Amino acid sequence: MKAIIITSYGGPDVLKTEERDPPMIDENEVLIKVKAAGINRPDIAQRKGNYPPPAGAPQDIPGLEVAGIIERTGKNVHQWKTADKVCALVSGGGYADFVKVNAGQCLPIPDDFTFEQAAGLPETVFTVWHNVFQRGKLQHGERLLIHGGSSGIGITAIQLAKYFGAQVIVTVGSEEKGNRCLELGADKFINYKTHDFEQELKYNPVDVILDMIGGTYFQKNIEILKPDGRLVYINAMQGNMVSLNITQMMRKRITITGSTLRNRDAIFKASLANDIHEKVWPVFTEGKFKPVIFATFPMEEANKAHELMESSQHIGKIILQMKQD
Repeated sequence: MKAIIITSYGGPDVLKTEERDPPMIDENEVLIKVKAAGINRPDIAQRKGNYPPPAGAPQDIPGLEVAGIIERTGKNVHQWKTADKVCALVSGGGYADFVKVNAGQCLPIPDDFTFEQAAGLPETVFTVWHNVFQRGKLQHGERLLIHGGSSGIGITAIQLAKYFGAQVIVTVGSEEKGNRCLELGADKFINYKTHDFEQELKYNPVDVILDMIGGTYFQKNIEILKPDGRLVYINAMQGNMVSLNITQMMRKRITITGSTLRNRDAIFKASLANDIHEKVWPVFTEGKFKPVIFATFPMEEANKAHELMESSQHIGKIILQMKQD
């Protein structure tokens, strides 16, 4: 098979196409013939040497979400069969013609979704559902602030939060991105390049914040959370070392949490997938979610896809397409 390899840590040019043997599956896994793969920020971090894959995952092939067709199943796999169309959250190896994954981490491709659209679901949906709804406990009628509203995570969080009855505010880096978020259902956007989101929300605080920025955003987040508010971290692009006024946290009864999914075990991911299939998949099958693909690239141009993601000019998902038979 062809795969995109991180030949050394560095810029996008370290990504090269190589021939590799397809992975061997165990009794609880499936082998997926990949049709499309999503690009995500952790892929960039891995390429730079800042996000090592967990044990057992491919160490030099990035890619955390794919869509394709099941090529082979392990002997203990009964919920899937050869030729089923699935999307899946994987621990690595998605930038390749074939990838293996525990069967419990697969989900059926929603009706009317292309492989490219489905490839943009797993990483964002698993992340948003676990962090905003399970850890952040977002409820109907509450106010959610999403930093990075036009990212893949952001557009997913906007639409799911609105579906479940929340009010949504987002921070973005341009008026164009903000208006696109409004089209997807956001109630308000704040352009962080021209306005201070802390001042904008100081007298109209929020219940839950989904943050991927960290750094100087931390104290601002604390200030604009309501009592019993929840601050949820999924990244810290601006820095992960902050100062906390413990007394302020106690007075407001703020919960500070966050997670990464990549290093969680297959049992946890399968349980999360089951919950998503039951509670989130109807949003897709009912046509209440708009997949937003900003750009697609052939697999061999993964370096260009990474360049685009690092430019932060995109609105929505960036997808790799594998060559069709």
